[in-house]
Amino acid sequence: MSHLLISAAHKSSGKTTISIGLCAALTARGNIVQPFKKGPDYIDPLWLGRATGRACHNLDFYTMDRDEIKHEFVQQSAGSDIQLIEGNKGLYDGLDLDGSNSNAALANLLNAPVVLVIDARGMTRGIAPLILGYQAFDRDIRIGGVILNQVGGSRHESKLRNVIEYYTDVKVLGAVQRDERLNIDERHLGLMPSNEFKQVSQKIELLSTAVKDQVDLDRVIGLAATAAPVAEDNVIDMIAGFKADNIKIGIVKNEAFGFYYPGDIEAFQHCGVEIVEIDTIVDSSLAEIDGLFIGGGFPETMLDELEANQSMRQDIKCAIDDGLPVYAECGGLMYLARNISWQGKSAKMVGCIPADVVMNDKPQGRGYVQLAVTENFDWPIDSTERERVISAHEFHYSSLHGLPGDSKFAFDVKRGVGITGNKDGYRYKNLLACYSHMRDSRQNHWVTRFVQYVSECKERKK
Repeated sequence: MSHLLISAAHKSSGKTTISIGLCAALTARGNIVQPFKKGPDYIDPLWLGRATGRACHNLDFYTMDRDEIKHEFVQQSAGSDIQLIEGNKGLYDGLDLDGSNSNAALANLLNAPVVLVIDARGMTRGIAPLILGYQAFDRDIRIGGVILNQVGGSRHESKLRNVIEYYTDVKVLGAVQRDERLNIDERHLGLMPSNEFKQVSQKIELLSTAVKDQVDLDRVIGLAATAAPVAEDNVIDMIAGFKADNIKIGIVKNEAFGFYYPGDIEAFQHCGVEIVEIDTIVDSSLAEIDGLFIGGGFPETMLDELEANQSMRQDIKCAIDDGLPVYAECGGLMYLARNISWQGKSAKMVGCIPADVVMNDKPQGRGYVQLAVTENFDWPIDSTERERVISAHEFHYSSLHGLPGDSKFAFDVKRGVGITGNKDGYRYKNLLACYSHMRDSRQNHWVTRFVQYVSECKERKK
């Protein structure tokens, strides 16, 4: 295996644009690049996947155990020449004081040399103690090189290189000069998703060219080749046992809804279901399906288009009222409410959830959550699993207003915000709608449970 982890000294250093550029430039040279992203993020993986032509998979200490992370890494790396892992936040940042879930911990687990992306704006000699400090903080972490970002010009670059060469033993793999054209537009949840960005191919090409011209790709490849192989200590079977019989699951995908983990989609396929893609903007009616999954996204940015498709909204409402099993996360929950208000504008949505969605200026829920199952959770689950807390995450600026006081919820929120501050998972007939995003993993095979639930609902309806 030939792999490395791209990290940074701190958040917003430009590691995502550098990672996208590296993926695209290495792919353009004929390498098969497998991208990974640390943490629960959906948006960066969309870009990394577009840059390589291979789905980007998340590696997340919160929802996966260490054996599972290694298993996922080994399995998804098959057939690739080089594996690039993009970190989140800074190299040593994480939830725990001991750094057990930091980027450094992931690099250590996967024997990955680290490339440190440094935002060099306003820096010259001060870059040396920063690098030395990052080296000294954890001697088990091998910082194999740095890529300087936002460099002010050739003179600035020369000063930085001289300082790093004189004071440290770290190699400078490249220096990318400041260029506004390389920036990717941002919105309230981070970068604009590539499934919405109309000029995505041109942007990736710009980043690829910038990296090709200003980063020594041969040295990057050479550094990745020094990574020790990742051995699976305990080989695990991640494929759940339930197999569906003639089940069709609709998955909503368009510019408004694009937050789906590739592993979750694979889990549906392992269950034997037929996946039917549904576009709530273009399609005039709901396809013949046995269950529906509406993931997260940015429905607030597509208010006019979603409202205009009245026939689809009516079809979905009628189907839910008639008992169609539906699972909706965050953006999907918003779409199923009565309306969404954002920037002084309000638009009608499906109306199955008797409440109104309001977009706020600040996040209403952000970070990892823990959910405890209540008596209102009716997906298949055994008694031991019912005692277990589900690890998930949320990131939403919206809030739900006007829910009736007798509303039913599938989860008590032990950590996080959810819908009410202490409840999540609104229940109506066979609908489950959450602000939390679940990940199909060994600790929570939600896809298998949902498919089994859909199958049971179909049998009952017969």
